Amino acid sequence: MDGKELLKYDTFLLLQGPKGFFFYNLAKFLKNHGKKVYKINFNGGDFITFPDFKGAYSFRDRIDNWESFLKRFIKEKEINAVLLYGDYKPYHKIAITLCKALEIPFYIFEEGYIRPHYITMEGGGINGISLLPKDPVFYMNLPPIKIPDPMPNLFRFDKRAFSCILHYLFVELLRWRYPHYKFFKSYSPYSYFIFCQARSVIRKGLYKITESKYLRILTQELKTKYFLIPLQVFNDSQITIHSNFNSIEDYIYKIIKSFSKHASRQHYIVFKQHPVDRGFKNYRKFIEKSAKEFNISERVFYVHDLHLPTLIKNSIGVVVVNSTVGLQALYHNTPVKVMGRAIYDIPGLTFQGSLDEFWTDQGKIQRKLFRNFYNYVILTTQLNGSFYGRFPFSDIINND
Repeated sequence: MDGKELLKYDTFLLLQGPKGFFFYNLAKFLKNHGKKVYKINFNGGDFITFPDFKGAYSFRDRIDNWESFLKRFIKEKEINAVLLYGDYKPYHKIAITLCKALEIPFYIFEEGYIRPHYITMEGGGINGISLLPKDPVFYMNLPPIKIPDPMPNLFRFDKRAFSCILHYLFVELLRWRYPHYKFFKSYSPYSYFIFCQARSVIRKGLYKITESKYLRILTQELKTKYFLIPLQVFNDSQITIHSNFNSIEDYIYKIIKSFSKHASRQHYIVFKQHPVDRGFKNYRKFIEKSAKEFNISERVFYVHDLHLPTLIKNSIGVVVVNSTVGLQALYHNTPVKVMGRAIYDIPGLTFQGSLDEFWTDQGKIQRKLFRNFYNYVILTTQLNGSFYGRFPFSDIINND
């Protein structure tokens, strides 16, 4: 996507952005192009990372009054485009519904559909409610789309970590200022968040030692003899909103049950933990208990930090809820079964039969369809950059 897409609008409203200063930098970019920009903060984390108090307002009331507040704000400020990060936050759900009713364009930012070089900026909906066409004929009939090689995203983990710590610290310190703020996930105290981050660092070091043997096993003895099951973050909107599963545990149990009944006895499954969950969740006991229940303990692996592309390329197939890992698998020509709602769950790309059938017949991926789909997604929804690295609008700034 060309970042100039936004420049056709004159007056913007920014709601909650990713943790950190990305939305502040975006506001500066828009103002430098002569646009009016307003920002609404909902908590202390929003407040401290948007130090432009002239155009920033705080919503401190109960969420029941948010829709009427927003409707008045849009009318008074003559807003003609709304920008927000994620479609799953309570305030954003209401804002999206209102924008549709008022026919006001809105763009949703998210982590990239195609990683690591891109972030998503999509108008009208993302993920399970994306407006991207689902008809394979549409993509097959597209003219050739040439996508330039992406610039490095320059992502910095320390920048992301600092942004998260700063956000949650000021959520706590300024809680008195935003007493009615409604969290979009089950809220954990700041001290618990720090504890889990520290535990994540320790576990990462331990897994590097304890799991080294598994990479050799999975790329040699068990090469093309296992299915990869990448797990998603336990409270990710992809699970809570864009799927029919009650929890990650629910998903794991159904995978193990189906695999035990329908897969070849010569095959294995490998569950891979999401790295963000490393310090917060550990599913080992649950997986071991479920595997034992269905008598397949010796055919189930649970790993954490093994190299994902290597695991994908050496697997028979990949089962996802709706993770972007599915797109990575398709890129490597590895068959995919989608268990949720994903933009790439299209006939000719992913397996359209049942999970029970996937274990024995994974089908084929139409490479032309994938290539056209992949390039179209980049062209229409992806920005080359990072929320915690290279600013994706920097090329426009430099070229002005």
